[in-house]
Amino acid sequence: MADLALPILAADGFDHWGSLAAHLDGTGDLGDARKQYQEEKYMRPIVIGVAGGTGSGKTTVAHEILERVGAEHITYIPHDAYYRDHSHLPLEKRDQVNYDHPDSLETELLIQHLKELRAGHPVEIPVYDFTTHTRTLQTRLIEPAPVILVEGILVFVESQLRDLFDVKLYVDTDADVRFIRRLVRDIEERGRSVESVCEQYLSTVRPMHLEFVEPSKRYANVIIPEGGFNQVAVEMVAARIRGLLEDRER
Repeated sequence: MADLALPILAADGFDHWGSLAAHLDGTGDLGDARKQYQEEKYMRPIVIGVAGGTGSGKTTVAHEILERVGAEHITYIPHDAYYRDHSHLPLEKRDQVNYDHPDSLETELLIQHLKELRAGHPVEIPVYDFTTHTRTLQTRLIEPAPVILVEGILVFVESQLRDLFDVKLYVDTDADVRFIRRLVRDIEERGRSVESVCEQYLSTVRPMHLEFVEPSKRYANVIIPEGGFNQVAVEMVAARIRGLLEDRER
């Protein structure tokens, strides 16, 4: 449990603190600069990234945070809503796309949306149909909130997205557990066959996890073993977020 010690939770990113050097007025007086920074600090949202392998329990952790902190304080955005549209391809070709590679996601649109939300503006995020591998014509309105929670297997891979996170959580779960969870999910929720899930796991999911997802763990502020079942770790994270929200209201 050393990775979850409170000093890690109080790292620079989690304290939501930056350098005041840019705010110096040339006289060396930090008074007004500090006040201005504090006002900006508590106005803009806290952006949290939750990463981890497919089936690791990222969504469970995100939902636990929503429940413990209060959904009224949090805007939740799944990275997989930003899968690129493949409606121009025949269905059999769509099934062959590598959906575990960073290029399969329109991350640049997510980055744009996060910047808009940080500036206090609402955004319309895509709605993706996992059965047909296409974006629907509908979008989902996302309003700004004190906390923005972004979840996905690849959210730490690209530096332009990673640098927008004030807090980075990585959910770590054994590979066999992750595979079983993915198998059940894809069959029950996405209309997949056992054969197609197994083939995809061996051809793209596992190789992409080893190439992109697992190495991105080094960017995390906090590593949560056992996914959403690690109640101690989840409560520590939730308590820290509640504390940051209370600081904003003082």
